[in-house]
Amino acid sequence: MSSSSETEVTLENVAQILQNDNKVKLAGVDIDGQLRGKLVSKKKFLSIAADGFGFCSVIFGWDMHDKTYFRELAVSNKENGYRDIVAVPELSSFRRIPWENDVPLFLVNFLDPDTMEPVCSCPRGLMKTAVGRAEKAGYRAMAGAEYEFYQFRAPGDYSTPERNASATATFLKQNPVEALPPLTEGMFGYSLTRPIHNQDYYYGIFDACEQFRCEIEGWHTESGPGVFEAALQFGEAKEMADKAGLFKYVVKSLGTKHGITPVFMAKPREGLPGNSGHMHISLVTKDGKNAFYRETTDPSPPYPDVANVSDLGRYFLAGILTGLPDIMPLFAPTVNSYKRLVENFWAPVTVSWGLEHRAASVRVIAPPTASPKATRFEVRVPGADANPHLTLAAIVALGWYGVEKKLKIPVSPLSKSEDMGGASDQGARLAKSLKEATQTFMRKESMAREVFGDAFVEHFGGTREHEVRLWEEAVTDWFVFAPGV
Repeated sequence: MSSSSETEVTLENVAQILQNDNKVKLAGVDIDGQLRGKLVSKKKFLSIAADGFGFCSVIFGWDMHDKTYFRELAVSNKENGYRDIVAVPELSSFRRIPWENDVPLFLVNFLDPDTMEPVCSCPRGLMKTAVGRAEKAGYRAMAGAEYEFYQFRAPGDYSTPERNASATATFLKQNPVEALPPLTEGMFGYSLTRPIHNQDYYYGIFDACEQFRCEIEGWHTESGPGVFEAALQFGEAKEMADKAGLFKYVVKSLGTKHGITPVFMAKPREGLPGNSGHMHISLVTKDGKNAFYRETTDPSPPYPDVANVSDLGRYFLAGILTGLPDIMPLFAPTVNSYKRLVENFWAPVTVSWGLEHRAASVRVIAPPTASPKATRFEVRVPGADANPHLTLAAIVALGWYGVEKKLKIPVSPLSKSEDMGGASDQGARLAKSLKEATQTFMRKESMAREVFGDAFVEHFGGTREHEVRLWEEAVTDWFVFAPGV
């Protein structure tokens, strides 16, 4: 069976499309990028397809381990009784889950029951709002996503009652993290032979993504033990945010079936490269022309690196660079995220950019090294642990702010010979910790407040303060023996 219908799904035809089904899966995206949902009967789904249904707001009142936040936030708290919010299915998101007997799946949008406007903490709502500003001016935001991730396999003698489980959690309760074996050994990027070791899993992910409408454009081993990288097929930014989240869902689901644990942490292992979540962005006009491309090379550009980038593209780039320090928690949302953002590990640490510069925060891809239609910006700061809806929303919102304000690019480009973060790099150093990033994000004059509003900043900032407090209270195995103690 096809994973989804090519016919546009509407309220008028949805019953016909689901005529052979008796159940439907519904899922929304929480603030950490996790899918939260349930299975309902077809009868129930058809009754709520138009107006939505009540969904407990607690998914915006607790963290990814279902621990309520230390400081209760406005969306969901004891005072409002962790009340229901409204979850409205988005019919255009219809697809079938190929590894679950083609059960239908719809994504939902979370609305405030009083105003019927998007809940400030709803990542899909935030993404639509950000893109909507450019759309009102006649542009479409286009995006691509790339994810690196480690994969581990717990030793086979660790069994659990759960069928097909990898038993990783059980193993880690009794063994140090370093003892968890990677899917493959050693460093070998772009290997044609290593995927054969886990062939059913490797090809299964590729095929399942195609059937599940989150198509992979490129799929290969990355440098690192058990590391794969996927580049998702370029498309509209709103859809790319969904597809990026659903890609992780595919990998985790198939990993479970094969006894493999995929890990999208930014830095799973000391001394090895981290996991990036690079995002590519461009704008196109109503007639499909790339709005970042300059048809005639500028003879007197502010910098040679943008000689073939349009004025709109330059403003967009300036917006990203100007606001980058203020939105770091959206790109690097966990304590672990900042273990990746260190010097000498091919991860950006400053407000920096450059034409085809893979060590900078923003890599400009434009003629003469790229075709005009491929002109775009690759934002290389986000890790694989970031919520793709929040990441892309931040990029589009900052970029469009730069367009509206006609901002100037705030720092010179890095030359190919310059060391990022070195003495010659004039860009401001990005936050070195989640605590520092969150404080910058939440400060009164933060650009995040201007582009996203206070309600979102207070909510998301509160969730990151929760993460920081958990870390500060944690007792880890990092300690020093002191004489006499």
